[in-house]
Amino acid sequence: MVERWRGLEKRVADAGELLALMDEAGDPALLAELQQEVAELARLVEEAELELAFSSEYDSRNAILAIHAGAGGTESQDWAEMLLRMYLRWAERRGYEAEVLDTSPGEEAGIKSATVSISGRYACGYLKGEHGVHRLVRLSPFDADHLRHTSFALVEVMPEAEEDADVEIAPEDIRVDVFRSSGPGGQHMQKTSSAVRITHLPTGLVVTCQSERSQYQNKETALRILRSRLLERRLEEQAEERARLKGKRISAGWGNQIRSYVLHPYRMVKDHRTGHETADTEAVLDGDLDGFITAYVRWLAGTEG
Repeated sequence: MVERWRGLEKRVADAGELLALMDEAGDPALLAELQQEVAELARLVEEAELELAFSSEYDSRNAILAIHAGAGGTESQDWAEMLLRMYLRWAERRGYEAEVLDTSPGEEAGIKSATVSISGRYACGYLKGEHGVHRLVRLSPFDADHLRHTSFALVEVMPEAEEDADVEIAPEDIRVDVFRSSGPGGQHMQKTSSAVRITHLPTGLVVTCQSERSQYQNKETALRILRSRLLERRLEEQAEERARLKGKRISAGWGNQIRSYVLHPYRMVKDHRTGHETADTEAVLDGDLDGFITAYVRWLAGTEG
């Protein structure tokens, strides 16, 4: 972190020297170079300042992101797949590594659920504000009458647990069941019992994984997701206890949508916590989430302050 700020400090000093050189030479080419460098420095400083607001010890971790289609069948399952694409594109834009750990395909289109690992500096800190219910309003491509539909999907964001340090899972605390994969994946996945379901007996948490051809790989992935779910549950319990002591009420559920994406009768994406909004819905659904993420981090820092 110190090296990062020292590097920015040096680049600012170099830009100052370039400004002095430009004054002496009067070269317009130097002006264009300086303007580009100042714009990049402003972006880097803003990003570094934003990361100073990350207060949780887990903000610097990689993230496990899960998407679940809500009620509404094909409509919501298609919406869940649109969200999956949005987050994969966002990760690509930031230079993060994204790995789809598991997906459950919808009956006609879209997905019922998906679990993704997103790896990169402060991935969990940037994504934690995406946790909640996302609402889509649009003219349905699946409705013969082309009527307006409202769809919901739940997004969960969890810090990736470190295997030994964060969560210890005793062998006697889990039940492992194997079964044949139900989704597309070729004859191999259909004929062999490679899919894995792990039940954590003390909490009742259930994790399934069927994306890999190997039963061993699916078990390892399922354990990886289970550790993150157990860590997230522990953090939620701690937050609820702190809220109880402070007299605050924390409510979580399907009724509390965090963001609306409206494609008809007008175009707008609005975050209901921060008030941040934009009419460029295509850019947002293509992964341009930085405006919403920045607004949330600053809003959260203000509420905690």
